[in-house]
Amino acid sequence: FPGILSNPKLMLVQRSLNVVMKQNVTLSCCSASGSPPVRYTLFKHNQQVSSLNRSDSTPALFTLTISSASDVGPYKCKAEHNTSSDGKYSNSLSFTLLEPISKPVLSSPTSHTTKGQNVTLSCFAENGSLPITYIFFKGKQSISPPKMMHEREAAVIFLFVNSSTDSGTYKCKANNSFPNGMKYSNSFNFTLAEERSHSQALIISLGLILLLLVIGFALAIPFFIIPSYKASE
Repeated sequence: FPGILSNPKLMLVQRSLNVVMKQNVTLSCCSASGSPPVRYTLFKHNQQVSSLNRSDSTPALFTLTISSASDVGPYKCKAEHNTSSDGKYSNSLSFTLLEPISKPVLSSPTSHTTKGQNVTLSCFAENGSLPITYIFFKGKQSISPPKMMHEREAAVIFLFVNSSTDSGTYKCKANNSFPNGMKYSNSFNFTLAEERSHSQALIISLGLILLLLVIGFALAIPFFIIPSYKASE
């Protein structure tokens, strides 16, 4: 009679359980004890995927292609002798599907601000596997530590507008575990309402001065033109 099989161990031949779409992966299934021959069957969501017979103690290797989100698992394998109706099942194993990040959007509740005002900037990538790490920039200078978001939500920073240089230009960067998947956002600038009001006030002041000069000149006409006209008579 064949030796009693131990529960097989399902392992990943590659280094990481993180996978990308269209990637090939190889799973290894083997029982540490039990005499061959052994039949190994791989299951995904309790549905049979493939079966291999081993006449020695070498592991059964199953090569898969990750073609959709359903291919991440969970997987299990079953080891059994042909002469036995009872099989032993392995541990469960699942992959993590990495998706590339979409271009993040940098925004603020307001694009107009004044000196001395607190404002917020938010950065959000609609697509991409979590977690996503965001970094904010002004020009080429980083202005925040990396913010790792484990939920599908925006990263937010708070800014204090102290001078005209604080109006921008701002950008953010998003990154996850997808290979070479880093993306930069759109540019964002604040408009300083205080600077705009100064220019408007200057125009208004110049207009008032010009108006006063015209009125003054009009009022001065009776005092200079009329007396000179009478003197000529």
